[in-house]
Amino acid sequence: MALSPQFPLLQRLAASLRQLGWCDSAWLALARLLAMMPGGRCALYRYQFVAQAVAPGSLCRGRGQSIAVTPCLAEADLPPGPERRPGALRERYRQGAQCLVARNKSGMLGWIWLLRHGCQEDEVRARYALASKQSSWDLDVWVHPDQRGGLVFARLWEEANAVLYAQGVRWSCSRISRFNRASLGAHARLGTHALGTATFLRCGRWQWMAASLPPYLHLSRRPDDIPCLDFDTSRLPHYPSLELTCRILKQ
Repeated sequence: MALSPQFPLLQRLAASLRQLGWCDSAWLALARLLAMMPGGRCALYRYQFVAQAVAPGSLCRGRGQSIAVTPCLAEADLPPGPERRPGALRERYRQGAQCLVARNKSGMLGWIWLLRHGCQEDEVRARYALASKQSSWDLDVWVHPDQRGGLVFARLWEEANAVLYAQGVRWSCSRISRFNRASLGAHARLGTHALGTATFLRCGRWQWMAASLPPYLHLSRRPDDIPCLDFDTSRLPHYPSLELTCRILKQ
């Protein structure tokens, strides 16, 4: 039975349960309650870590050529994009990140960030390390809302794949919010492998972490007390081409 439009809260709850399931829906409800606390002192984040195969080939098979994807080498050259925490983009460049920006004649359509040697998390106190030299890290894959469902996401990955493969990378790792089912679904269609999960709870200076990989549990109060999560892709199967990924994207 469809819920009456007179009960929007129940409608949102039902939609959350369909998309996230009971467990993540409960975590999301808690995250929203914490976000309502004054001063933004408390926040909760749940992450899924995945690895995407990097291999020669084309995702778009010649389509989407009106979408140009080019590197942006400095923060000052970035076109106006989504709002991020103050200083976050500067910190990415300081870590050696490369930003690939998708554009057409109307302007910026999306971006993806690549970090060759692990990543310092933007949202919480955490460091992600890569055990294999054939791994890289990607983060903040963003597509303009008006362009979602089109070829922008595939074009960004097509160019990122070419850049990383030329550098000897065979797996690109990333973290995705467990509350963002659209992003989880988009990555799943690329044929990702799950690497683990982590939940972070921040209250003032305190931060608690519970993860499915070492160190599993961590409690810190100081900004320099940062847990490090290691990701090893050396045992994952290698794909000789993007043929599998192309088939998955077509489904």
